[in-house]
Parts: sequence; structure tokens; C-alpha cells
Amino acid sequence: MNTVKTMLLMVSLTLLLVFAGGFIGGESGMTIALVMAFGMNFITYWFSDKIVLKMYGAQQVTESDAPELHRIVRQLSLKAGLPMPKVYIIDQEQPNAFATGRNPENGVIAVTTGIVRILSREELAGVIAHELAHIKHRDILVGTVAQLPQ
Repeated sequence: MNTVKTMLLMVSLTLLLVFAGGFIGGESGMTIALVMAFGMNFITYWFSDKIVLKMYGAQQVTESDAPELHRIVRQLSLKAGLPMPKVYIIDQEQPNAFATGRNPENGVIAVTTGIVRILSREELAGVIAHELAHIKHRDILVGTVAQLPQ
């Protein structure tokens, strides 16, 4: 269902852009807007996770960099029947975590240094479980697409 929501969002944004192009430039404006919309949708679908991670300054961490964080993500991913997502850390004191990626095979879990510092292991596991649920239910793409500046 969330895949359908993402498609509807992208189609709606495309139609809005095409109608605006038609209003401004007539038929040729619609054509230009349609080409732009296809390009934006392509980039958004394939690169939205990378764009969001770059916006936050997230750095991918290996198991040797953050063994406890990786252990939590791995255990919860196995329980959820998901492939192991990539793990990123954002150097910010504000406690936050999010999931991104276009599907479970390209899933990413990102956490701030602040949330890792202030939460207990069990609390952090609860937050990560919540983020993994977003990946499992495939609602991360629609959230990421809606979050990006169009």
C-alpha cells in the first residue's frame, strides 16, 4: 500500500508541475515541465536516501566503529526478517533517529550521537525497532520523497 502512496505522490507532483508549465508556457511549457518532472522523479526514487543522509551529514559506521549499535540493529533485523540495513551516525546532540532507503534491501538506519548517548540499550533498541518497522512496511520512501525539497 505504501508503494501505491509513493506513486500517487510522485504522479501528483508531476501533474502539478505539468499544469504549472502549461499555465506559464502553454504546450511547450507543459513538455518542458514533464521532462523536468521525469528527471526529478528519477533522481528522487534512486537517490533520495543518499540526499537525506548528505543533508544531515551522516557518516556510515562499520561494526568495528560502533559494535553495540551494529549488534542491536543486526539482532532486531533478524527478528523482523529484514536484511541488515546500513548504519549511519549523525554527529548531533539532538536525540533523533530515522530510516531511509527505497526498499528493505537498500534500508538505512541513522541515529544521532545524542540519542546513543542519552538512551539505555533497551530504549535505543526500541527506537531502532520502530525505525525497522518503517523499513519493513515500506513507508520510508514516501516519507523521504515528501521530505525532500522538490
